[in-house]
Amino acid sequence: QPARSPGGPAACPGPGAPGGVVRRHGGAAFRAGGGRVASGEVSAVPIRHLVVDSGIALAAMSVAAVGLGWVMADRVLRPIRAMAAATRRISADSLDARLAMRGPRDEVFDLADTIDGLLGRLETAFAAQRRFIANAAHELSTPLTVDRALLEVALAEPGATAASLRATCQDLLASNEDQARLLEALLALATSERGLDRRVAVDLAAAARQVLADRRDEADRRGLRVRATIASAVTSGNADLAERLIANLVDNAVRHNVPDGWVEVETGAVAGRPLVAVRNSGPVIAAADIDRLFEPFQRLGGGRGGADRGHGLGLSIVQAIARAHRAEIVARPLPEGGLDVQVRFPAPAHGGPAPAGGP
Repeated sequence: QPARSPGGPAACPGPGAPGGVVRRHGGAAFRAGGGRVASGEVSAVPIRHLVVDSGIALAAMSVAAVGLGWVMADRVLRPIRAMAAATRRISADSLDARLAMRGPRDEVFDLADTIDGLLGRLETAFAAQRRFIANAAHELSTPLTVDRALLEVALAEPGATAASLRATCQDLLASNEDQARLLEALLALATSERGLDRRVAVDLAAAARQVLADRRDEADRRGLRVRATIASAVTSGNADLAERLIANLVDNAVRHNVPDGWVEVETGAVAGRPLVAVRNSGPVIAAADIDRLFEPFQRLGGGRGGADRGHGLGLSIVQAIARAHRAEIVARPLPEGGLDVQVRFPAPAHGGPAPAGGP
């Protein structure tokens, strides 16, 4: 506290003066010995204390902030570390495991929910792949076993004649053709699922006309009435795969039909999107079985495939080709029996190349 003498100037401790006293008179400061003191010398001591105190406070606050941030970061990242550890433990043999996070519905909960959804889709895909491999192995091994049995019987028969051996060879040729069709279908399925390397304009109407011309004799042999409504339908994609899609739809409609039935093929556009539709009479199909028809090696009624019934890959190939072309499939059973399948392709880019193939 500065000392003030009665009627005199205030005095306060000061550096470099006897007794450390600085006297103030008016706006000037004087040492006890009478010397004048500069203003910077008077304020140096309080400013130095202020800087030291501020530095100590800043260091303390920094330490506290770092500690609080560490605690908060550990609390926030703890569930993420738990999710990472749980995800690392999941493998192809344990895709049924889920993170099943609990807590408030925040960003971390949404992330865990998204990962659980991804695991569910992976589980479905892996299960479908295992079924496909098992079914393909069965479909390929069964005819090989039959062929081996035919050969062993023919060789073991002591009184075999040229006619009997010729009949065995014809049976083997028929079996071989069936296996060739199966391998061709598997190759088409694999090619379709790989996607398209390049796209060109494709005239679906021209492809439908070609397919109908190729299948006309088979439909007549089965006594089926074929109706065609062919209008312009141009999309972009692969012309061979698009024709294969239409061919598989028509083959499925012809093969799975009833006596004196009918098949209807339509091409055109709906809401600016190219359309291919194939409808047919046939046995009554439950709505719950529609999705199963598009899975590989799935045939209603069970049983093995063959030259007449097919291998259960036709609609699977249709679905794979549609996905490669970013097309939408709408399938529904008809009330009186049979199936209505519509494939809606994306519209071609404006000013694209001319359609591949002709009418």
